[in-house]
Amino acid sequence: MATKNELGHVRRSQAVGTHGPGAIVDFKAGGRGATVSVVAAGLEAWDEQTRMPGLGHPQIIFEPRLQQKLGVDGFRLPPVARQLAPGVPAPFADSLVGVQFPTWLQCPDCKTIARTKYWNVDPGKVARYCGACTDASGGASQIFVVPVRFILACAKGHLDDFPWDFWVSHEPRGCRGNLKLAGGNKAGLAGLVLSCEKCGAARTMEGCFDRQALDRLGLKCAGRSPWLPKEPESDCKELPRALQRGASNLYFPFNQSALDIPPWSDSIQKRLERYWQDLVQADSAGERTTILKALKLDKKLGMTLEALAKEVEDRVKNLEAPTKDSLRHEEYRQFVERDQPFAHPEFEIRPEIVPPELRSSVERIVTATRLREVRAIVGFTRIVPPAGQDDARMAPIQLGRRNWLPAIELRGEGVFIDLNGSRLREWERRREVLERAERIDARYAKAWAERNKDVPPPRTVTPRLLLVHGVAHALMKQLALDCGYSSAALRERLYVDDTAQDMAGLLIYTATPDSEGTLGGLARQGSPAHMMRAFQAALLSLTWCSSDPLCIDGTSSLSHQLNGAACHACMLAAETSCEEFNYLLDRSLLVGTPEERGLGFFADFIEASRSGGL
Repeated sequence: MATKNELGHVRRSQAVGTHGPGAIVDFKAGGRGATVSVVAAGLEAWDEQTRMPGLGHPQIIFEPRLQQKLGVDGFRLPPVARQLAPGVPAPFADSLVGVQFPTWLQCPDCKTIARTKYWNVDPGKVARYCGACTDASGGASQIFVVPVRFILACAKGHLDDFPWDFWVSHEPRGCRGNLKLAGGNKAGLAGLVLSCEKCGAARTMEGCFDRQALDRLGLKCAGRSPWLPKEPESDCKELPRALQRGASNLYFPFNQSALDIPPWSDSIQKRLERYWQDLVQADSAGERTTILKALKLDKKLGMTLEALAKEVEDRVKNLEAPTKDSLRHEEYRQFVERDQPFAHPEFEIRPEIVPPELRSSVERIVTATRLREVRAIVGFTRIVPPAGQDDARMAPIQLGRRNWLPAIELRGEGVFIDLNGSRLREWERRREVLERAERIDARYAKAWAERNKDVPPPRTVTPRLLLVHGVAHALMKQLALDCGYSSAALRERLYVDDTAQDMAGLLIYTATPDSEGTLGGLARQGSPAHMMRAFQAALLSLTWCSSDPLCIDGTSSLSHQLNGAACHACMLAAETSCEEFNYLLDRSLLVGTPEERGLGFFADFIEASRSGGL
């Protein structure tokens, strides 16, 4: 990622995740380590930085099911210059673009804060320095300025500089003297004083993070989107809020992904992928056959034209009119409908024997020794995580609409677990279980209504969802101790549906951007003996939390309103590992409470484990 100068590097997975378009990223510029803060630019900059824009770029990937869902023709990988096509000269090597933000910088010596143009900069360099302090030091070394720590953001994703001149309340109002931000005699924000050298006005930063602080000053959101430099400022009705530049709630990427499953992972599809959108968009089967014949794809695949045309027709029909959750339904069927080991180029699974002691709770265990996932970034939110693709406050990563999105392909391994359906249907109808889920669902519906007026919530928070999600977190934490991967390397993929599809499964997997992406340790944990020990250890650890009794009671000081009994000490995982951003968790539905042990789905299993009956 760079402006006009090379600033540094980010991993491909970061470029569609925490450092995606619209995210603030810090770099150490040059050999002296000066801090430079930029906001990652949108997709327009991706095309402007290359001689091969769009899907004409050599670094592209395909996943037909995900393309169909997102309405694109393919995906662009974040650029890696050394992988460009031979013959492309070095000056045109691809890079990602960062737009300098915030535009206010501070000298660490004299404490002056000012806009970028106030500070000195050497030709061809991006890091700026304080001329006065550098001269005062004898010029032995430059005193580099650093980005200010406070910025503005709103719930619709806009970004702006903190209103320093408004905050200090100059007297007279027209004064624009130099500002200083220095520590005082008190702790916290009360000890951080903003003052004007010219008029003498001063004010501490205490209260700047209050939700209504800027509204009381009469400041509204200016609707700025610095990652989209060509977008005009919009009329935004949201209240701006002051946040720290490195705050964890400043950027929540919204990703959509799909596993590469048969038949989409075979050699036929790999040969067809560059022409797939032309085949799908053709008006008739005859036109598709003409395309296949013109490209001589039948000969390249060693098939008759008739056989290839029929295969293509079957696949096109398979993609027609996809439902919102059809991606997960198709993947779920691949895991549950195979009784024998199955090997495909990008999808290799092996059903395991479920330990007898677990059969009342778990119906199926499948180890996945080879997986390929394509993960795309669609948008992002600020302040609160996205509630789904239809969230009205989703911020865009591009102007208009392109026929591609940024994505990465990941390879790895995993363990799939399907809960016992008959036992689950009986459990989720119990009154005390429904009441527990309904409390969280009411909070979820309220939070959704505050952000999406006149639009009903996209789903209902059910006992099934809370249970499957809770099992995923419990096992992720335990398997990280057993399999050799770090807890942040594991991810969950939930398969939940209590309608006709009747899904209650979860996939715990690891996926990395390299060609292999697996050490084998996670899939090995799917064996009966390992799974038995993992379930016992995971569930027994949830019966008590170091934050109890506050945690088990769901006290708000330790648990977000969209959680029940869950906190960092027992249930929460790395946010990059969780599909729900660590929300919709309640361990009481797994293990019960001190007053209602029978509330938990695994109550009998836990009791047998404690009594030595297992």
